[in-house]
Amino acid sequence: MIRTIFLLAPVFVSLFWAVTLMGDKKKYGAPRLFLSKFMFLAAIIFTAHFFYFAPLPDMYFYFDIPLQIMGLSVFPLYHIYFRLLTVDAKFSFKTHSRYLVIPVIVSLIYGLTVFLTPVADYKEWLYNPKGEFSGGSIRFLIVMRKIIRITFAGSILLSLAGNYWLIKKYSHKAEQFYSDIRDAKQKNAKMLIYSILAMGAFSLVIRLIGREFLLPKDYFIYTGWTLLTVMLYIIGHSGLLQKTLNPYFEPAGITKKEYLPMKTTVKEWEKLQAQILEEFAVNKIYLNSDLNIVDIVKKLGTNRTYLSAFINQQYNQNFCSFVNDYRIEELKKLMLENPECTSQYLADHCGFGSVNSMKRAVSARAAISPRDLKNQVSVSEQK
Repeated sequence: MIRTIFLLAPVFVSLFWAVTLMGDKKKYGAPRLFLSKFMFLAAIIFTAHFFYFAPLPDMYFYFDIPLQIMGLSVFPLYHIYFRLLTVDAKFSFKTHSRYLVIPVIVSLIYGLTVFLTPVADYKEWLYNPKGEFSGGSIRFLIVMRKIIRITFAGSILLSLAGNYWLIKKYSHKAEQFYSDIRDAKQKNAKMLIYSILAMGAFSLVIRLIGREFLLPKDYFIYTGWTLLTVMLYIIGHSGLLQKTLNPYFEPAGITKKEYLPMKTTVKEWEKLQAQILEEFAVNKIYLNSDLNIVDIVKKLGTNRTYLSAFINQQYNQNFCSFVNDYRIEELKKLMLENPECTSQYLADHCGFGSVNSMKRAVSARAAISPRDLKNQVSVSEQK
C-alpha cells in the first residue's frame, strides 16, 4: 500500500498542475498552456512507471512503446517551452517539429521491432532483459535500448544548453517590460531548469542501472519517487509564476501610424521626458502593481522600442528599475507620514502589490530590508 502511494504521487501532482495551469491562452499566455499539456504528458509517463514498478506486467505491456516515445520527447518538449518563453509567440508543428524528429524516429524503430517480436518473448524480456533469448528481434531490442539511452542523454544536454542560452540572450527583455521584480528576473525560469535537470539525472541513472535491478527495492521507490514528486511540484509552481521573458504582443488600440518615429532630436526627447514625468510624478501611474511598459505606451502613443531606449539612455536604467525607484520613493514618504502602518499597507499603497514584491524591490535597489530602510528614513528625518 505504501509503495503504491509513493508510485502514484507524481501522477497526481502532474495532473494537479496540468489542470491548474490550464486557462485562457490570451490571458495566461502560450507558455503556461503548453506547460499544462507537458504536465499531462508527465502524468502518463509516471502512470507507465507505476505499472512497471507496482508491478503490473500485464498492464505495463501496453505502455512500454508509448513510454519510450514520450520519454525521449520530454526534454525536446521542455526546450520548446523555453522557446515559447523567449523567442516564439506560439507553438507550431511546422516550427517545432524538428526538435522531435530524432525521438520519434528512434521510438518508431523500437516500436516496429516490438511488433516483430513474439509476444511471450517480449513480455519476458521487459522484466528480465539479461535473460537468454534466441530470437534476433530481442537482440535488436537490446541494441535499441542502448540507442534510446544515448538519445535520452543527448536530449538532456542539448535541451539544458539551449535553455540556458535562451535565458541569457532574452531575459533582459522582461526587465524592459515588467515592473514587478519577480516577473522581470529569471529566477523561476532557472528553477525550472534546475528541477528538470534533477529529474533528467535521476531518470538517466535508472536507465543506466536498469529498472529490473531496482524493481524490488522499496527504499529506492520511497526516496526516488519522493524526489520526483517534489521536482514536479517545483516545475508546476515555477511555471505558474513565470511570465514570458520576451513578451510578444503590442498594445491594443494603437496602430503603427500612431507610433512616434525613432527620432533623437532635442525637441522630441524633451517632449517624451515631459510626458513620462507627468505620468509618474503627477498621475502616479506606478501605483498600478500590474503596470508594464505597454500601459505607458498606450498613454503616450509611442512604441516599446522608443520608450525603452529613452529610459535606458536618459536614466541609465531598465523599465523595471525605473518604475520601482518611484515606488520606493513613495514608500519612504509613507514611512515618514505614518510610521505605524503595516508592511501590507505600504505594499498596497506604493504599487508593489505584495509584501514580497516590496522586499525584492528594496533589496534590489539598496540591498537592505524595508525595515532597515524605515530606520534609515527615520534617522535621516531626525537629522
